[in-house]
Amino acid sequence: MRNEPETMIHYTELPSHYERYDEKYAGLRIADAALDEDEQEGGGPLPEAGAVAWRLTASEESEDFPEKIEETLDWFFDHVDTSQVTALVFGEWEECYEESADPIVARLAAEAERLPALRAIFLGAISPEESEISWIQQADITPLLEAFPKLERLEVRGGSELRMGPVRHDALRMLRMETGGLPGDVVRAVAGSDLPALELLELWFGIDQYGGDATINDVAPIMSGERLPALRHLRLQNSEFQDEIAAAVAAAPIVGRLESLSLSMGSLGDAGAEALLSGQPLTHLRWLNLDHHFMSASMMERVAKALPGVEVVLSGRESRENSWRFVAVSE
Repeated sequence: MRNEPETMIHYTELPSHYERYDEKYAGLRIADAALDEDEQEGGGPLPEAGAVAWRLTASEESEDFPEKIEETLDWFFDHVDTSQVTALVFGEWEECYEESADPIVARLAAEAERLPALRAIFLGAISPEESEISWIQQADITPLLEAFPKLERLEVRGGSELRMGPVRHDALRMLRMETGGLPGDVVRAVAGSDLPALELLELWFGIDQYGGDATINDVAPIMSGERLPALRHLRLQNSEFQDEIAAAVAAAPIVGRLESLSLSMGSLGDAGAEALLSGQPLTHLRWLNLDHHFMSASMMERVAKALPGVEVVLSGRESRENSWRFVAVSE
């Protein structure tokens, strides 16, 4: 019996850009593509195709994997019953700090008929030791959404060359973008997309130096919730304009139906926290994540007291000794 990828939303899970997903992804054990049978875990034959998440990678330094990701893809389509595959993780590809992931996206889109069960994709599960997050050359992810109408989970890491056009996708439940600089065009595309099944949206905005040129005006349509009727978990993170986001959230129509909200990893200070406390009630939330912030101790106490029934994360307080604030992940 084929296993489905885990689709339950773990609203308190905090994915890290250090995670390579080389052990587990989407509730499934990882199997590395392009390894001979004696190199597979346990030294036995290939696992049942739908019982694992397949990790595809290439390395010019390791003898275990092909030098080019195209070779890994060739092996995957030649050796695996791809009709049963539900989850794919793409790690490093050759010179990923110079060469984009466009060929990977193009190959998947071209082979979509051979992947009818695919429900989850992570594109760019590359650790900082392999490439800094803002060096990863990403791709236009629109073809993935167009080629896989049953896809439920799409996650990408890296903002350079990341592109997306407005789409309608009726099955997508989770969309996550981990970047040190998220292009405004991509934020506007997300805001302009019709995603009626989306339950979790996570955007890491990053900084302008690495292409993070989005503004609060780009985010505003997301907060209306008109195109996101199923959204219950909103994560607007890693932003230099975190106070502005907090002020917008305070009056955002979508907030009343959220179960969890994350404004973590950014430059949130007392002004943003004050806006949250002065705006619409947040007592209905199960979880509010404000980790990595610049609030004063007194404001932290006020936030905690104002939301006694909410699990509030206030860890990661940064120094307020100077006026410079920084995001958690940039380069």
